[in-house]
Amino acid sequence: MGRILAIDYGKKRTGIAVTDELRLIASGLTTVATSDIISFLKEYIINEKVDIFVVGEPKQMDNMPSESEVLILPFIQEIKKEFPKITVERQDERFTSKMAFQTMLDSGLKKGQRKNKALIDEISATIILQSYIESNKF
Repeated sequence: MGRILAIDYGKKRTGIAVTDELRLIASGLTTVATSDIISFLKEYIINEKVDIFVVGEPKQMDNMPSESEVLILPFIQEIKKEFPKITVERQDERFTSKMAFQTMLDSGLKKGQRKNKALIDEISATIILQSYIESNKF
């Protein structure tokens, strides 16, 4: 069984999280410059078996897609083309940035560390992945 890899796609940075091989635990992996995401995924897949990409789905409070969805849809088409054997799923990502920041507070990170937007993106991807795991119960 392959891993599940979550992607918190952003204009500048993309947070990445991944499950263990048993798909039980979501862990932050890294944050990548969005311009480098496809090459990062290609390299990662050489070394690890991935069965599913979970891409965050930004929604507004009224359940309508947020304005950043127009950036994400072309990316999804690109990963489907580049990795045709890997399933692409979506997961609601509302409030993940706020939850990530609260996680940083709760874990006692200092103010300077909490300003690290790359870390927020990585934690957000982890939250997206954990939500996906919980809603699908593998």
